[in-house]
Order: sequence, then C-alpha cells, then structure tokens
Amino acid sequence: MRDLKHLIFFEDLLQDANNALVQQACAQGKLALAYNCSYIPEVLLDVEGCFGIRLRAPRCTSPDLATYYMTNRSCPYSKSILERAFEGGYNFIDALLGQECCTTMNRTEQYFEYCKLIPKERFFVSCIDMPLKKSDWHAGYFRRQIEKKIIEPLSRVYGVDFSQEKLRAAVERHNEVCRIISRIGQLRKQENPPITGYEFHVIQLVSLTCPKELILPYLRETLEEVLQRRPDPQPFYRARVMVAGSEIDDPEFTKLLESCGAFVVADRYCFGSIPGREEIVLEEGKDILQSIADSYLYHNQCPRTMGPEAIVGRKQFLFDLAKEYGAEGVILQNMKFCEYWGYERAQAAMWMQEGFALPDTLPVCQIERDYTIAAAGQLRTRFQAFVESLEIKRIQAGK
Repeated sequence: MRDLKHLIFFEDLLQDANNALVQQACAQGKLALAYNCSYIPEVLLDVEGCFGIRLRAPRCTSPDLATYYMTNRSCPYSKSILERAFEGGYNFIDALLGQECCTTMNRTEQYFEYCKLIPKERFFVSCIDMPLKKSDWHAGYFRRQIEKKIIEPLSRVYGVDFSQEKLRAAVERHNEVCRIISRIGQLRKQENPPITGYEFHVIQLVSLTCPKELILPYLRETLEEVLQRRPDPQPFYRARVMVAGSEIDDPEFTKLLESCGAFVVADRYCFGSIPGREEIVLEEGKDILQSIADSYLYHNQCPRTMGPEAIVGRKQFLFDLAKEYGAEGVILQNMKFCEYWGYERAQAAMWMQEGFALPDTLPVCQIERDYTIAAAGQLRTRFQAFVESLEIKRIQAGK
C-alpha cells in the first residue's frame, strides 16, 4: 500500500510533547491543559480557549532523577513523565489535571507541584477522586468531582467559560474526532484492510496529544484517504491479534509486533481507542455535565473498578471484542510494577484460555514490559514465536 499522506507529519508530532501544533495553539493564546488518565474528561479540556494534551515522555530511556525521588519499583510510565518534567519538557503547560486512581501517578502529580517543575505563576495541579464502582450514585459523585476539581479551578484561575453553549460545542468537536477514529479503526475488521495497526496507533495517539481544532483537518483528510486506499492483493499479515493491557503510548511497540507478521486488529489498552473513542450522547433535558460524567465512567474498562459486575463485564468485553474483530490470539501486556494491570493480566489470560463464550480457546501471549521497548530483541523473539504458533493452529484447523 502507498504511505498515508500525513503519516510522517503525524510521526513527527509524536516525537515531542511540545510539538508543532501545540506550539501553534500556545502562540494563539490558548491554555495547554495536561492530563494523564483516560478517566479525565478530555472533552472538558477542549472548551473554547483551551486544549487538552495527554502526557507522554517520548524517548525517555533513563529516568534516573525520577527514580531518586520515587523507587526502582515504581511504574516506569510515571517515572518517565516525572523525568521529562525535570528536564523541562512540559514547561508549556498551564495546568495538570490528574486522578487519584494510581498511587504512583498521584505521587508524580504531587512532585509537579511540590518541586515547582512548571515555571508558570498560575500553574496548578488538581486531582479527581475517582469512584471505584459504577452506579447512578457513583456517576453523580464523579460529576461533582469534575465540577469541583476541573471546572471550578479553571474558571477561578484562568476565567475559562464552561457555559452550556461552550460545553455543547466542545462535545460536538470531540464526537467528530471519535467518529473519525472509530470509522478508521473499524476497517481493521476486514480480511485485507486498507490500514495497518501501526498506522492506526499513530493516528489515535495524535488525536490525544494535539489540539483538536488543529488536528481535525488532518484527521478528516486521512479518513477520506483511507476509505479510498487500495490494499495490496494479498494481506500484509500472517496472524490477527488483539493487544490488551496497560498504557502503550509508543507506536514502535505496534511496529515491532507487526514486523513479526502480526496485524493488531484491536487496541484495548490505555491510550487505545476501544474503549476511549465513544461519542458522548447528549439527551434532551439532561444535564450536559452529567452526560459527560456518565460517558467516561461507564465506558471505561479500567481494572481499578471493583465489584463482581465490573469484573464479569471486563471479561465479556474482551471476548466480544476479540470475536468482533476476528482476533486469532491475544497479547496481554502490562508495564512493570503496574498493580492494576498486573492483577488483570493474570485473570484475563485465564479467561481466554477457558474459552468463555467462545467455541474455542484463544491463544494468549503474556508480556511484562518497560515503558520503552529497549529490549526489542527479547520482544521480537516472543512475538515471532507467538505468530508462528497462531499460523500452526490455523493450518491444523484446515483454514
């Protein structure tokens, strides 16, 4: 297939948090509002005069200073974010909106403030207390947290307008991004798709790390290009896999996996699109802020959510997703020292191998990894062996 027109531009945008579009938006006087979790309603950070940017630390390989402030056994993603902050990589942001879900990331957020890492007088950190369960009461509590920890401080410190009109406009813009990403992502269901998993990963990441108003024209053009794109006569892959687990904000992971013959058909991980790119439904007569809270609470499949219903729901979600996208195997990965996803990975592997709700079991490859893919050789060996095992299984089944 021919390369996508904007692929190199998108790749360049992912090389630095303060990328060209971020610099352009800042030059226009817009507030750069950073966040670090899929529970934070990014739509609220994209109201008029603001833009949201999900924090990444590209090419951070040695978080030595952050390790001094934390420990060797801390989440490498959190340490990399802190290391990049010490380096001055986020000096452009005006606020950091976080959550009290992950204790390691919560400590990282505190260091932003305690160590005065952002040289801006009005910079502040505000963290939402996320509920551990999903119900109408918890959704109401989440709404109150959003109002108290995001809307009130941004209005007080920067005078941000969160009127119903501004919120509705932000939701419409957010929903357009979701429609584009979902439409491109659904093409992966095809036997011979017009897009690779790596390309989709890059597109999804730029939608999270660039100002929506500035990236939307490129996303619209890319959607039209992909819909008209002619794939090669033969599929470019040897096995269809779903990747699930903790955050993957480095598309090199997907590129490495696909260089071994796999095709990533579904991205069920933090920074992924499933879930993450669902439209927010605004019902007539219902409070807009409550609709936003409901969408982010109920769609999210984070393993921190407790209760039998949540666990069974995540179990069913994995199987339904694998079936819908035609995955032949699943790669369950988690970052080292990630407690939530570490527990979930063990459970999910058992679920898949039990063959719950499927006529056959799904092969599973379990991986514990670092933030960067420095150990590419080891990963490549694991990926090659897994793809080969899926091929053998298909041959034995006479497919």
